Amino acid sequence: MGTQRPGGVGNAASQNPNIKLPFVRPDAPPRDKVNIKAQGSQTVEGDWLKLRVNAVVDIYESTLEADEIDYNLETGEAHARGHVHYKNHEEGEEIYCDKADYNTKDTTGKFYNIRGTFAARIDARPGILTSSNPFQFQGEWAERLQNKYVLYKGTITSCSYPRPWWTLRAPKFDIVPNQRAITQQAIFRVRKLPVFYFPYFYKSLEKQPRRSGFLTPNFGNSSRFGQIVGLGYYWAINRSYDLTYRPQLYTSRGFAHHVDFRGKPKEGSDFDFTLFGVGDKGRLLTDGSRVKEGGYSMSFRGKSELGKGWRARATVNYLSSFLFRQAFTQSFNEAIYSEVNSVGFVEKQWRGNNVQVILARSQNFQTAAEGDSITVRKLPQVEYTRRDTQIWKKLPVWVSLESSAGLVRRNQPLFQTRQFVERADVSPRISTAFRVAGFSLVPSIGLHQSYWGSSRKDDRVQGQNVMRSARDVSVELIAPAFAKIFEKSPKWMGGGKMKHVIEPRASFRYVSGINDFSRIIRFDETELLTNTKEVELSLTNRLYVKRGGTTQELLSWQIWQRRYFDQDFGGAVIAGRRNVVQSSVDFSSFAFLDRPRAYSPVASSVRMQPLPGTGVEWRLDYDPLRGNVTNSSFTVDGRVNQWFASAGHTQVDSSTVLSPKNNQFRGLLGWGADNRRGWNAAFNAIYDYRIRVLQYANTQITYNTDCCGFSVQYRRFSFGTRNENQFRVAFAIANLGSFGTLRKQERFF
Repeated sequence: MGTQRPGGVGNAASQNPNIKLPFVRPDAPPRDKVNIKAQGSQTVEGDWLKLRVNAVVDIYESTLEADEIDYNLETGEAHARGHVHYKNHEEGEEIYCDKADYNTKDTTGKFYNIRGTFAARIDARPGILTSSNPFQFQGEWAERLQNKYVLYKGTITSCSYPRPWWTLRAPKFDIVPNQRAITQQAIFRVRKLPVFYFPYFYKSLEKQPRRSGFLTPNFGNSSRFGQIVGLGYYWAINRSYDLTYRPQLYTSRGFAHHVDFRGKPKEGSDFDFTLFGVGDKGRLLTDGSRVKEGGYSMSFRGKSELGKGWRARATVNYLSSFLFRQAFTQSFNEAIYSEVNSVGFVEKQWRGNNVQVILARSQNFQTAAEGDSITVRKLPQVEYTRRDTQIWKKLPVWVSLESSAGLVRRNQPLFQTRQFVERADVSPRISTAFRVAGFSLVPSIGLHQSYWGSSRKDDRVQGQNVMRSARDVSVELIAPAFAKIFEKSPKWMGGGKMKHVIEPRASFRYVSGINDFSRIIRFDETELLTNTKEVELSLTNRLYVKRGGTTQELLSWQIWQRRYFDQDFGGAVIAGRRNVVQSSVDFSSFAFLDRPRAYSPVASSVRMQPLPGTGVEWRLDYDPLRGNVTNSSFTVDGRVNQWFASAGHTQVDSSTVLSPKNNQFRGLLGWGADNRRGWNAAFNAIYDYRIRVLQYANTQITYNTDCCGFSVQYRRFSFGTRNENQFRVAFAIANLGSFGTLRKQERFF
């Protein structure tokens, strides 16, 4: 149970960041008193007190200083002249001017030939340039009306004078510190060059601003889409919901629409729905015809705490066509990712038990052709799991259970099941552990009882059901580790102590009872279990070094391989085609079974951290059956001071039956950081060596001042039918935001 601060102030502030907390000013005069002083003379004429030389009129909320002040003791009026300085201690703004008329009782006044500052709200979010600079303003005169200021013929900036990078000038500004600023007929200048005209401009100064209004327009150019012109509107529906709509015109293709609807219906619940679509008039071909690639995508993410330990989560994605994604996405990784997955569940966890009700849909696009995809659906599926539980504290025996029951469906070209196929699976397991002379032996026995309401025969679906009863026995042997300590390591390792550890392991698994594998329709990993008799041997080397009084793992190198005594996995593996079974999936993410075989490839995994802030990883599979490396994945990442770099290489050289050949390089090199002042630059690229094409390249140069930043980005796409160059620019104002065609999620900085 939490605690509440007296009066509920702390609790209210935690739920509403914009709440105004009580103002406390130490060493201030009482709220009903006025402190008056001057270094020179103080004379009284009726109700007027005339202060000369460094005059000060001080009340609890504010202080007024000037060369001369005439103060009315009855009405609270103050007329200040010469080097006037006004400071509001409660809101933080300061004003310097030639003369001022101010009333201490109703805190209103007028200030002439002014300049001043008010504190900026620092919005420390990713992709937002931040600065501690206050906003500065100048103007012919201003008036304070209790809690707000009206500035006439003024200029506002967050840059340093006398040569601010940007200014906003308007006939009139209406400002409520820490709440909002409004102006009309304003001209935005970079240096002295007019850049934009605002008929109406609103900026929230709250900690969490939410107010309806038009977003800054953006403009750009693409060799594929033509000129890009965009606008947007943000609708703060109420405290719990908001909606953003961004239409964009691609002059060569048509209109694009982006809708984002967010909400927090109640405490512990929130959602975000996004819709993106393009009404494409078609890509122009050399013969004058057009190929339409339009479509739409939707995504929904939400969660809710339902009470009594129950909670709901959902991630729903839908894509009308893979061709649309390839043509219009601005992300290279998304363009080449051919899967669309959705899952929603309601679950409850208690004392090692977990119950889930799941609705899921997975779609894998085989090609960009319409309808060429594989879709698997679970609607619904109920799962119950019980994690390893010791049945008696004095007996080293643990029991676990995995079970599921539901309705599934698979749909693909030339093959589809009924709308609802019944499926149930129960898999209990019992395990124990023994430790003798440093050796650890972990045996376990499991059962797999499964049922399907449909089956297949000769690649056709039939209504006859299938029952599967399998036994699963496994034993893992962990041998004592061998270790040796070296008193001194090489200088590049730090020069301290070094420890070398060798960890050998062996495991055996036996599965039997699956004699109808070819009749089982594949929906997910449940159907991949096959008969097997296999042994896995593993050897891991680790190097630990001592750096600065702490011990760190410098290097780990693991090598492992499996020996199969049942070479065709009970008849499940058929020569001449790609076979995927549970044993191969557990061993490697790359398929290697295109025939019965007695052993797996030799797998190697190296991880290394040679210097703080750097990392190296290399995963490699060598197949003795083929006599070559079938796949290799190498990555290195690091950051030293302002430099950051990343490089990688992926190569697949296996049978064409198993997977397409691949030989791809990627690299990233940059200098700078998100909020670093001065020049920042970065470049990354993805090159396909097999087809000798630079598929993607991105270069960005950014210059940040103390109050704003300029970014230019050039991007190159070349894959499938997409051959495109893009130029994107953005101008960022610290603590306010940015405008241009370069979105924050697409930036390096």
